[in-house]
This record gives sequence, structure tokens and C-alpha cells, in this order.
Amino acid sequence: MSRMTLSLVAVGFMCGLLAPATSQAAEIRLDSIGVRGGVSGSSPIGNKETQYFQEYDVMANWSMPWEWYSASGWGVGTRLMGSVGAIRASGDTAFVTTLVPGFVFGKKDGWLSLEVGGGGALLSQYHFAHQDMGGTFQFVWDTALRAKVYGGLGLGYWFHHTSDASLYGSDARGFDLHMIEISYRF
Repeated sequence: MSRMTLSLVAVGFMCGLLAPATSQAAEIRLDSIGVRGGVSGSSPIGNKETQYFQEYDVMANWSMPWEWYSASGWGVGTRLMGSVGAIRASGDTAFVTTLVPGFVFGKKDGWLSLEVGGGGALLSQYHFAHQDMGGTFQFVWDTALRAKVYGGLGLGYWFHHTSDASLYGSDARGFDLHMIEISYRF
């Protein structure tokens, strides 16, 4: 698949998630806020990292109006996750911000959920001592397992993949992070 086609598919996917649905009348609402932190590990996607990365951020999740839940409370919803934070590697620190629409599978009350989404990231620096990521814009894929543990407090594990999807050529490399989240759910 060409880079242009891949970019158009990604933009179309994000626009489709954000477009209004005629059959649903729910509202967009802030669902949770939290902090995440993690480190890179072995990469099951794409080329192996040549750098050890750390990322720390603050994040917010908004419930989007499109959802389908059974009477028992189990089902699927849509969400939009945004974050701002920092990436560190080889003594360099870069600013990062992400916007990731996605799907939430689990209990409507958020007691337990599996979340998947794809979106974009902007980096203030994309070349680190031992790894060139190719450019400022990167694609992001998140998979998260999140649970409420006490009242509104929650914990989560995120697998966070960032790469250019060959947008900047075959020499650019992304990275994968294993992140732990502490959040408050409203």
C-alpha cells in the first residue's frame, strides 16, 4: 500500500469516528483524566528500536456519542483520547501530543474495558542520538486494558506504538512503549 493511500485511510478512519451519527443522540463527555508513564521494550511491530525510550504524559478520555450496550451493561462505545507529555532518549527530551479516536469494549460503567484506537502524534524532536523517526508527525496505535479499582480511581496498562508507517522512508524507525496509567473516572 502506498504512503499516500495509507495516509488517506488513516484520515478517513479518524473522520469517520468523529462524524455525527444520525441514529444516536448521546453527548460527548469527559470520561477520565490521568497520568501515564512507560518504557520501550522489544518491538513486535515494524523495525526494532535502536534507542531506549521513556514517555510520561497526562491524558484525558472523552466518551463519544456512538455506543451499543446490552441490558447487562456489556458492549462497545467510542472514545477520543488526548495526551500531552514528554519522550526521553539518550539524554534528549521531546514534547509529544497525541489525539487518538478509538473503541471501548467492556462494561458501560468503566469497571473493566479493553480499548483500541489509532490516531496521530506530533513530536517537537524526531531525531535522537541513535534513532531517526523521520518527521514531526507520527501515527499512533494504542491498546489498553483499564479497570476501576476504588471509587473513581483506575489503573491501566497501555501498549503504545508510535511510527511513521513508512511516511518518511524506510530508514525511519518508531518505538513501542509499555505504559502504566493511574486515572480518575467521572
